[in-house]
Amino acid sequence: MNRAERLRVAFTGGRGAHWHPTDALVRGLVLGVGMVVLGGVLHEVELVLFGAPLLLSTLLALVTPVVGTPEVRVRGLPRTGEVGAAKSVVEVDPGLGAEVLAIRLPGVGAGIGPVHLLSGQAREIEVVLRRDAWGEGVDLRPDHLVAGPDALFVHGPVTAAERGRVILPPVEALPAGLLPARAVGLVGAHRARRPGDSVELRDIRAFQPGDRLRRIDWRVSLRASAGAAEGTNLHVREHHAEADADVVLALDTRLDVGAELGDWSVPAKVASGRALGRSLGEWSLASRGTTVRPAGSLDLAVRAAASLAAGYLRQGDRVGLVDLGRPQLGARAGAGRRQLLRLRNQLVVCARSAGWAQRPVLRPEQVPHGALVVVLSPFLDAEVVELAVHAARRGNLVLAVDVLPSPLRADRETPWGESALKVIRLEHDVRLEAMRQHGVAVVQWGAPIAGVLRAARTARRVTR
Repeated sequence: MNRAERLRVAFTGGRGAHWHPTDALVRGLVLGVGMVVLGGVLHEVELVLFGAPLLLSTLLALVTPVVGTPEVRVRGLPRTGEVGAAKSVVEVDPGLGAEVLAIRLPGVGAGIGPVHLLSGQAREIEVVLRRDAWGEGVDLRPDHLVAGPDALFVHGPVTAAERGRVILPPVEALPAGLLPARAVGLVGAHRARRPGDSVELRDIRAFQPGDRLRRIDWRVSLRASAGAAEGTNLHVREHHAEADADVVLALDTRLDVGAELGDWSVPAKVASGRALGRSLGEWSLASRGTTVRPAGSLDLAVRAAASLAAGYLRQGDRVGLVDLGRPQLGARAGAGRRQLLRLRNQLVVCARSAGWAQRPVLRPEQVPHGALVVVLSPFLDAEVVELAVHAARRGNLVLAVDVLPSPLRADRETPWGESALKVIRLEHDVRLEAMRQHGVAVVQWGAPIAGVLRAARTARRVTR
């Protein structure tokens, strides 16, 4: 017997999903017959008056037909959704003769919800589903029980299948001054160094064989031809080419830490429960829907990656995703609204599979030449720093986004908590400064990144 069958037997008491009599039917028959017979034998009219209605109501419930197999279906529940409230409809077919429906529906908070008693005439029930955390989770499990007249016959209880959604990471407002990457394509939204057919003027030069006539600048040509002895001196307008930018989001899923140093060694749900100060049952439902620490480094990294992807894709760039801990979970670079949906789904997959890996991996074939590499990490070890520096040495512009929660709080339960906090801060600052010395732009998530990228690009040109 597998786990699902054991759960069904434990929930239904081994009776299965079919119409069966309840204990009330047995009690009604025994008490009704007993009181009528006892009243007749003892010549007590009161016993007959009490037992006859009970016996008649039980017999009436027995002759009332209760047929059909109750069915409960969920309609309008998408596979993916956004953080917040959503609506769904539960369709109910209780069968002929049903009077009461007991069904489990979501309540005000998270989780599968309490049991609600409804009339047997209910056919469609509108439910409101609310999730305040991104990630995978169960939204609805319509366990149900259908009762006939006087609840003498019931169908179930039935343990329904769990229905869940994938809540996508939210796209937040980008820091001011988002700067596009260096253009390397043929057609796109940014200015490239090569000449092309955009609207931005690059130069005016003399006409050459092969130039298009529509590029001729007649004003400059007439001015240059004035007084010329050899006829018209034609000049053409040369424009910049427009190109797309390639952006690679490198997500570090090996570490997930919060602001409390004392919680770094405990699981994410336990840490979130301590932070919220709730009981076991409450915080387990509150954290449902996400597999990371709320407001932790991985949560910030996923939100930052989704926001950066939305910003660059809105400009027409190509954006790809690389999981530094598990490179097989990345996503190829693409453009458009469908690519944003693909990246947000893949971010949930990466967070679900997050865990410690010995070394981060960023293969050269995963990074197009000239692409902007955005490394999102708390930078708590030297391996990810070396990875960012090697990417910069290969000729890519690298932006290191620090997602370490700030400010960090020492562990108050140990006497060396403050000392450990100082050591962690100093080592973290040394790693960030080492990346700056090697040409990597470093910024903490939430700060403007345009100036940092512009300064890093200028420094690279001066070095060249």
